Amino acid sequence: MLFAAKPIPDDKVAVVSPSGGLPEVFPAPYELGLQRLRAFGLEPVEYPATRKLRSTLEERAADLHAAWSDPQVRAVIASIGGDDQIALLKYLDPAVFRADPKPFFGYSDNTNMLNFLYSQGLPAFHGGSVMVQFGRGGAMHPDSERSLRAALFTSGDFELAPATGWTDRDRDWANPVHLETEPDLFPGEGWSWHGPSTPVSGPLWGGCLEILDWQLAVGRWMLPVEEYSGVLFCETSEELPSDTQVYRILRNFGERGLLARFDAVLWGRPKTWELDHQTTPDEGAAYRASQYAAVARALAEYNPSALLVTGLDIGHTDPQVVLPYGGNVSIDPAAERITVTY
Repeated sequence: MLFAAKPIPDDKVAVVSPSGGLPEVFPAPYELGLQRLRAFGLEPVEYPATRKLRSTLEERAADLHAAWSDPQVRAVIASIGGDDQIALLKYLDPAVFRADPKPFFGYSDNTNMLNFLYSQGLPAFHGGSVMVQFGRGGAMHPDSERSLRAALFTSGDFELAPATGWTDRDRDWANPVHLETEPDLFPGEGWSWHGPSTPVSGPLWGGCLEILDWQLAVGRWMLPVEEYSGVLFCETSEELPSDTQVYRILRNFGERGLLARFDAVLWGRPKTWELDHQTTPDEGAAYRASQYAAVARALAEYNPSALLVTGLDIGHTDPQVVLPYGGNVSIDPAAERITVTY
């Protein structure tokens, strides 16, 4: 892996919309996110499609090429996710990205970009979007902010910790009050550990489960199965896939031989609530439990010796901590500790 140099204060960072220009529809959380980036000491640079809702795939690809070709830009951050980035990848020139490796931050649909970069030997960062983590109402969640600062500016070890307070409930961006106040949080639930107590370490690969399913179907930037090893991490999206869907996707991983390649699996706390699909706390708890059971079932069938840790804050819930995509993780089950290297 060709690790990129980190930005330093006063550096320029590109803000791009590889999946769609939602900043055009919801400018308030986007502007708040830019303000927070500037508070980090970074200078955001926008591109023609960053705030354009109906940008073409070619326009978005041109923005990415421009961001990676500008020597003054020292990191790239997605504004938000979407649902069609997999169709963008065919317009990307790998040589542009290899010529000047830069840290890229994104999640959800941006799993496509993360996996594309990984296929080129370029590690990146799963997590962090301008509109969600940086543009969070009231203030950034301290866990998210601490993780993003460490991932952006440092290169050492960073120990993950279960959130003491979290939420998966969205708030309407059209309501200005929701940008001025922080969301209410549920009490932390900790992580759940299953499997052997032997320490595990290795590179991280994974991302949003539904996007990984698409990646495997298309196969354009997937490596041979034998080249994957270390630790798989996954999380599910706001589309709230059923436990049956989750099991079937992992079963496909297993039939391909991919699931057996990993010594451990880190599973993110799933989102259970949407503005147009509002569940009770009990329904949410049941959804999480059923998803975790589906993961455990797939591992029991295809990789029974793997360690499984569930409930991490690595996905679509708040807070969100950053994982180094292609970087190293060390897991100590006996001490219940997880440490990543940024």
